[in-house]
Amino acid sequence: MNYKDAYINGKEELTRAGICEAKLDARLLLEYVCGTDHSALLTHPERELTDTEAESYESAIKRRSAREPVAYILGTWDFMGLSFKVTGDVLIPEQDSEFLVEEALRHCEDGMKVMDLCTGSGCIGLSILKFTNETKALCTDISEAALSVAKENADKLGLSDRVNFLKTDLFPEDCNEKFDLIVSNPPYIRSDVIGTLEPEVKDFEPRLALDGSEDGLVFYRRIADKAPSYLYSSGYLIMEIGYDQAEAVTGILEEKGCYHGIEVIKDFSGNDRVIKACFY
Repeated sequence: MNYKDAYINGKEELTRAGICEAKLDARLLLEYVCGTDHSALLTHPERELTDTEAESYESAIKRRSAREPVAYILGTWDFMGLSFKVTGDVLIPEQDSEFLVEEALRHCEDGMKVMDLCTGSGCIGLSILKFTNETKALCTDISEAALSVAKENADKLGLSDRVNFLKTDLFPEDCNEKFDLIVSNPPYIRSDVIGTLEPEVKDFEPRLALDGSEDGLVFYRRIADKAPSYLYSSGYLIMEIGYDQAEAVTGILEEKGCYHGIEVIKDFSGNDRVIKACFY
């Protein structure tokens, strides 16, 4: 089978499976198994696949037809122009989270210290380090498997000497260290909503990283309560939020009485996406 026919067959199978991005996914998977780039379909449509490539592509298409996310099949995903390893133990880095990184970079000067809570793949904390100089980070997660992925990404990006990873439930215990920024993309989906999400999310992404409990706000309460113990005066707490959570999370921060300059940042779709607050 040649390259073009393989692509057409893959696209048609994904379309029958109800995959919205069938064209893109079929191409990405074909490039992955054949080691080609996006121009190959136009410049070398007659290229013959080896038996191994054909079998691997068929397997990848079947996995995607079963709604497994492309990122988990590829094993990597781009975020902030960087490539991150991803497995089923971590959330897939989403473009929406780039707004969190970009906002953090507005307040992160060289040499500052950052704490990244619920780090997952490490994409948020490591991106901040990559685009600053001499900054250091402490990345925490309750999942040992997630931390293993994050450590690999730190090695891959050449940042291992500037980051420490800690298995803990949000904040480190018995820590006297202070930070200039605390960032987090915590679990914020209501428990009763998870079952209604797309199969790619509810069936494949780790529930531990999705479930924000009954009202989706439990982690915001915990973070808002404990963050002041770890922030320098005038340090920033910056978090990703759900599109309908701005008012509730703003209220949580205001109720603490130790934050000011609370601001909500919208994403490209006009949805509330990031909230930030300065610690007195």
